[in-house]
Amino acid sequence: MKSSLWIFASSLIALSAFAAENEQHLLYVATPGIRNDLAWGGSGVLVFDMDHGHKFVKRIPFSVPDDKGAPRNVKGICANAATQRLYISTTHTLTCLDLITDKLLWEKAYEGGCDRMSMTADGKNIYQPSFEKDFWNVVDAATGDVLKRIDTPSTGAHNTVVDVTSTHAYLAGLRSPLLRVVDTSTREVVKEVGPFSAAIRPFTVNGQGTLCLVNVNSLLGFEIGDLTTGKKLHRVEVQGFSTGPVKRHGCPSHGIGLTPDEREVWVCDAFNKRMHYFDATVMPPKQLGSIECRDDPGWITFSIDGRYAYPSSGEVVEVATHKIITTLEDETGRHVASEKLLEIDFKDGKPLRHGDQFGLGRAR
Repeated sequence: MKSSLWIFASSLIALSAFAAENEQHLLYVATPGIRNDLAWGGSGVLVFDMDHGHKFVKRIPFSVPDDKGAPRNVKGICANAATQRLYISTTHTLTCLDLITDKLLWEKAYEGGCDRMSMTADGKNIYQPSFEKDFWNVVDAATGDVLKRIDTPSTGAHNTVVDVTSTHAYLAGLRSPLLRVVDTSTREVVKEVGPFSAAIRPFTVNGQGTLCLVNVNSLLGFEIGDLTTGKKLHRVEVQGFSTGPVKRHGCPSHGIGLTPDEREVWVCDAFNKRMHYFDATVMPPKQLGSIECRDDPGWITFSIDGRYAYPSSGEVVEVATHKIITTLEDETGRHVASEKLLEIDFKDGKPLRHGDQFGLGRAR
C-alpha cells in the first residue's frame, strides 16, 4: 500500500501539472513599434502563443491617427495582471485597454506628448515621460489623470524604468548624461547617477537596485553605474566588430537587457545587425558571443521565466542555447518587429501575471 505522504506528493504534482495546463502564456506586441513603419506587422496589438511556437493568435485593433490619418508610432507598452489593464503610449496619447475584453477603457492626450513609460507593480501609477520635452508626468493608471509633474530641465524626456520593487523610478533623457532617480513614495528626484560619457539611451537596472547598465550615444557597448554611490563604474565596448551609420536611433547600441536571473547582459548592435551577449556574473561583464538578426535590432526584452529573448527585429531566441528558434509573423505571414512588447500570462481566461518591456534584472 502506498503511503499517505506519497499520495499527497503525487497529488501536489498532479495539481501543479493541471495548473500549468490551464495557464496560457502570451506575447503582446504593439505596432507600429518601429517608428511609424507599417511594414513590420501593420497597426494594432498582435498577440502570439508562446506555448505553441509563438503562433499568431489575434490582432487587437489599435490606432491613434496623426493629422493625415496614419497611425502614430507606438512609444511604450505596460500592463498589470491584477488590474487587468494594458497601456500603450504613442507620441501624443496614452491608451488603456481591458485585458479580458480587449475593449478601450480610456484614451487621453497629454500636454507635451508621451514617450516610453513604466508602471509601479501595484498597477496604480505610471511614470510617463513627455515626448522629448523636459518633464515627466506621474499618471493615475485608473483614470489617466496627471497626479504630479516632475520637471527635469535640459533632459529631453525619453526612457523610463520603475524597478522590480517599485521603490524607485529612473528617468533618462536624450540630452542628458545623468540618470535621475525618483523615490516613488514621495515622487521626488532624490539622486543623480553619472555623468556617463554621453547622453543616455536605453538602460536597465538590476533586481537589488544597485546597478544600472546604460547605452550611450556613439558607443557600441554599454556603461555601468552604481545606483548607491551615483558613480560610473565601467565602460564595456563590444570587441571584434566595427561600427558605422545606422538606420534608426542614431547610435550603435540602442537596446540593453539583463536576463531575469542576471547571469547575462544582452546589447543591441544596429550596424552589424546583431545581439551581443555577455557574462554578467563578473565585473565588468565578459563578452561571450553574438546572434545575427534579420534587421537592425533596437530593443531587447525577455520572457518572465527567462527562457526566451525577444530582439525588436522579431526573432525568438532560446536563451540557454543562444539559438533562434522561430520568428514572429502576423496573420498574413508578414514579418513582425517591434520595440514595444511584453508577456502576459492567463489562467482560466483571466490575467495571472505580467512581464514588462524592459530587460530588468530580477535576482533578489
